[in-house]
Amino acid sequence: MSMMRILIADDHAVVRKGLRQILEDATGIVVGGEAGNGREALEKIRAGGWDALVLDLAMPGPSGLEVLKQVKREWPQLPVLVLSMHAQEQYAARVFKAGASGYLPKESAPEELIRAIRKVCSGGRYVSADQAEKLIGLLDSTSDKPPHELLSDREFEVLRLIASGRTVSQIAEQIQLSVKTVSTYRARILEKMGMKTNAELTTYAIKNSLVE
Repeated sequence: MSMMRILIADDHAVVRKGLRQILEDATGIVVGGEAGNGREALEKIRAGGWDALVLDLAMPGPSGLEVLKQVKREWPQLPVLVLSMHAQEQYAARVFKAGASGYLPKESAPEELIRAIRKVCSGGRYVSADQAEKLIGLLDSTSDKPPHELLSDREFEVLRLIASGRTVSQIAEQIQLSVKTVSTYRARILEKMGMKTNAELTTYAIKNSLVE
């Protein structure tokens, strides 16, 4: 049996250690490397030899979503399984649209993680039954979209960081953009959301489970 060689990208060492242990306890899977941020993940992917990438969304610059998009541009055949702490219904549609092969909440059971890895490595897509229902609901909904769904992926990311209490300078450093560019994104977000202050954005984000 050929071994599936997996790269884990997560900014928390304890999470990487746990994922490695779960995956390597399974037959036919080996964790060939780890990355603690987006830049390191892309460097290791460029080295080649991977059967799948297990990717956390909330990583320091570039973000997990930006890494996903770049991977699909440069290595479209590499399966990406996204792990996230975020509310499923707010993120699953975005990551699948960006090219992910699977989406799994971090609180999922180890057995489900193994199933997801095997599925994406075989060329399939993985989503839990609960997630599938929510995704179908989002696609079939004829009601007006909530304001945050009008945002681009980058604007959505900036919204979350603002709501997490980060300053414009901190956001610029984390996602590797200029302060001026982040300020422009903030202005666009406020306009699209029909709001005027960061406090309004934060209240909205908390109410709609957009931040942890």
